[in-house]
Amino acid sequence: MVENHAILPCNGLDKCAGAISRELAIKLCENAKNEMICPVFYRVAESKYNKIAGEYPLLVIDGCQTRCASKLAAEKKLKIFRKITVTEEAKIHGIELKSNLSLLENDNALIEIILNGLNNTEDKSTQFSDETKFVCNFEYETFQHGKFLFRVPQNPEVYYNENDCWACVIGNRAKIGVTDFVQQNLSDILYFTPPDLGAEIDQFGEVGEIESSKSVFELISPVSGKVISINETLVQKPELINENPYEQGWIAEIELTDFENDKELIIGFDKYFEIMKKKVENLNG
Repeated sequence: MVENHAILPCNGLDKCAGAISRELAIKLCENAKNEMICPVFYRVAESKYNKIAGEYPLLVIDGCQTRCASKLAAEKKLKIFRKITVTEEAKIHGIELKSNLSLLENDNALIEIILNGLNNTEDKSTQFSDETKFVCNFEYETFQHGKFLFRVPQNPEVYYNENDCWACVIGNRAKIGVTDFVQQNLSDILYFTPPDLGAEIDQFGEVGEIESSKSVFELISPVSGKVISINETLVQKPELINENPYEQGWIAEIELTDFENDKELIIGFDKYFEIMKKKVENLNG
């Protein structure tokens, strides 16, 4: 069960997703030892809510892709422990959200599904949050096009997919992230949404997302496995992906489940380097 968390919900109560976010927060605070952070009163009671956020892991509940709760957390420089988005959960579970503000049967069903998912993730995450991290010692090849310089690790243990994500594989674990092509193309990265700790990820499944003023980029995992660590620093400092998407800007660590089969659908440095060069040249003319 999710306990001893600070809960920051969406304040968009004029939309169904916002109403669901509020109800989720209420249930989490009624049925367990959690503390609510009111997004409306936060601005007039900042010290009180900063204290709560400083004492407990922060769970952010966004209603929709506007991410008003996440943006408030970023504005207040709060460290987000976990984040969910109601509209994304509805899409995953095939539930259509209407324009109603009073919660209907489907809305309440979604609330129960999200609560169960949070509780199951909490049970799993305690097993993996203290895993020892490993270090990838990258050796880079560079490609310059105009004023832009692209670095790509050429280590044999680093693999890529054509979605411009990499995986550094050591033993039965992998550290994953995005390549220089992604961060150069997005420009200044403003937000990072991590995967859930303990989540089971399929090969080519989504493993978080990053957002800039240009667009949102879904991170597509080159490998399948279980998330055992996330780069929490990126929640407060997503610009580290711009500075170095390989060393400081890695996304997550995964315990591999089927790497021998995964290898058949991912590529090494030589092939990816050529693909990336063509993408750069086509993009810039």
